[in-house]
Amino acid sequence: MSQWKGQSKGSVLGYRIFVFCIQRLGIRTAYLLLVFVAFYYFLTAWNSNRSLYFYLRHRLKYPLLSTIVGFYRSYFTFGKILIDKTAISAGLRSKFSYEFDGIEILKSALEKKNGGILLSAHIGNFEIASYFLEDINIENQINLVISDREHQAIKSYLSKVARKSAIKFIVIQEDLSHVFAINEALTNNELIVFTGDRYLEGSKTLSADLLGKNTEFPAGPFLIASRLKVPVVFVYVMKEPKLHYHLYAREVEVKHRDAQALLHQYCQSLSYMIKKHPLQWFNFYDFWKDYSEENQR
Repeated sequence: MSQWKGQSKGSVLGYRIFVFCIQRLGIRTAYLLLVFVAFYYFLTAWNSNRSLYFYLRHRLKYPLLSTIVGFYRSYFTFGKILIDKTAISAGLRSKFSYEFDGIEILKSALEKKNGGILLSAHIGNFEIASYFLEDINIENQINLVISDREHQAIKSYLSKVARKSAIKFIVIQEDLSHVFAINEALTNNELIVFTGDRYLEGSKTLSADLLGKNTEFPAGPFLIASRLKVPVVFVYVMKEPKLHYHLYAREVEVKHRDAQALLHQYCQSLSYMIKKHPLQWFNFYDFWKDYSEENQR
């Protein structure tokens, strides 16, 4: 199955070690430790490696050797972004630089006084944007819609060492009460962020082509964004060389109640960003059902 299980890997001990390195020895020392952690995952994460193989080899057409090297580089890049997020939230914001590309689009959306929908993906790390958006005074107007299945022990530990993000969270609920929270936030002229590239088992989906093969996406973000008469913006926050981040924002023309057309535009936008930053798309599972289909043959 290609749907995401809703929970990420990691342990409290691992986070403790990296937080110690970041605070006492510096960010680049934590990167050095990550060399060994990424190699461990390279050797042991068989399911993730299999997913990365189909992604890099079949979707992006990497040569075989580049595909195998890409396993390690993907884990290493993912780890660096987690370290950066922890460092920034722990008070080391000044160590990083940030570039806004399209920030005027977000400001314009808020000036219309009816809120807006931001569609992102599990590429780069949008959540760290809040620590930089403080500079332009819109960070308290952003709500991230999430599935709350992360490891509670890790979340509890990080809350003790990190400064709380100004981004607010709307947790998806089985009783659909999160829909009311979304409407309330829009009424208050706030921005709602959805990640449109993962769905949970049992949820409604739409299908579209991404990187040359049809696959499924969560229907909710695209149905909501196409039905509400508010600005819709594609947003990504990507890691650049050294300690630099780049925010991209692009407004979308939305046909009313045409969720499929919006999904098509989203896939085009996401494909462009994936090809620009191929090692920063972090869906380490059978996204296109490649090996599920292979096992059925």
